[in-house]
Amino acid sequence: MLGKVAEILNSFTLAEPSVTLRELREATGLPTSTLQRLVANMVAHGFLDRAGDQVRIGARMAYWAAAAVKDLDVLSVVNPVLKELRDKTGETACFFRAEGAHRVCVAVAETYHALRRDMHVGKIAPVAVGSAGRVLLAWDPELAEDVLHGTLPQLTQQTVTDPGELRRLIVRTRAEGYAISVGERVDGASGLAAPVFDAAADLVGAVMIMGPSLRMPYEQCLFWVDPLVEHAERITRTLGGRYPS
Repeated sequence: MLGKVAEILNSFTLAEPSVTLRELREATGLPTSTLQRLVANMVAHGFLDRAGDQVRIGARMAYWAAAAVKDLDVLSVVNPVLKELRDKTGETACFFRAEGAHRVCVAVAETYHALRRDMHVGKIAPVAVGSAGRVLLAWDPELAEDVLHGTLPQLTQQTVTDPGELRRLIVRTRAEGYAISVGERVDGASGLAAPVFDAAADLVGAVMIMGPSLRMPYEQCLFWVDPLVEHAERITRTLGGRYPS
């Protein structure tokens, strides 16, 4: 029964917050009689609101959700996941947020390897450079336009400094759901990053795996895309977040 209730609730998105019973039936595959009974019960208990044939998430859900996220510390959710990602890959896992034209590391689980790239909480880098920066730009169009209309810094020979090329990479990042960079911020260093979202589908930050290109050539980065995205999605789910439509 709870599984069917979850199917119904999962049918609503920010793009389509209100749907008809027919659309709910198509989305869930539930028999009409079952769907009607469940919807009636969910309306009675505040899970759903109904006006005619239009159904939407019940306003009372916000009351329950407020208790779920009250005093929830984002970093208390992020840090354990970074440690798992570090242990799975053997490389440094970190979490970045955008601060104007820069990105700032706000959480990190360092690799145990002696050969490592410097990373610590508070580390600042240009948001225009590297995989984490690309993720932060991909889901913040206003910031992306500000960066693309400014001067792009060149930190290495591999740094992308052409606005047209960076725009193409930002679009690709949003389409694929992750970004990979090799040698763009530091020579001989690689990184791959994926986004984390909140309940309003707004970007919270970027989860990143980073390390020397000797251990992380492009092919290895590709191999780690799935675990990276899975861990980023886990943070999003724990925060009660959802992905943009």
